[in-house]
Amino acid sequence: MSAEIEQETGQFDLIKLVLAVAVTVAAIVGFYYFAEQSLLLRVIGLLVILMLAVGLVYTTDLGRSFWLFAQGSSIELKKIVWPTKKETIQTTLIVVVMVLFVGILLWMFDGLLMWGVGLITG
Repeated sequence: MSAEIEQETGQFDLIKLVLAVAVTVAAIVGFYYFAEQSLLLRVIGLLVILMLAVGLVYTTDLGRSFWLFAQGSSIELKKIVWPTKKETIQTTLIVVVMVLFVGILLWMFDGLLMWGVGLITG
């Protein structure tokens, strides 16, 4: 019995998602169809219809799970400890020095190889 209910819910969710896509496409087509109207009115109409489409998506299981994921991501972003300006400058300088050191080392190695190949080939 519960499998039938889940299948019906899944079908309704699919119908809602397809309807949301259709509403979004219709909003975009309408935006360009009414090109002679005021841009402000077209943008407001587009935003209202897009909010309707987002509301339709939110009523599905997929929409609710995405909303929960977004809330969890927001919480995790608040836990990040960003480096200070001093730490950022120090790390950048270390990277620049190491890039220069490795570049010079590779240039010297390349010169040594060119010298060795020059000796072999004459």
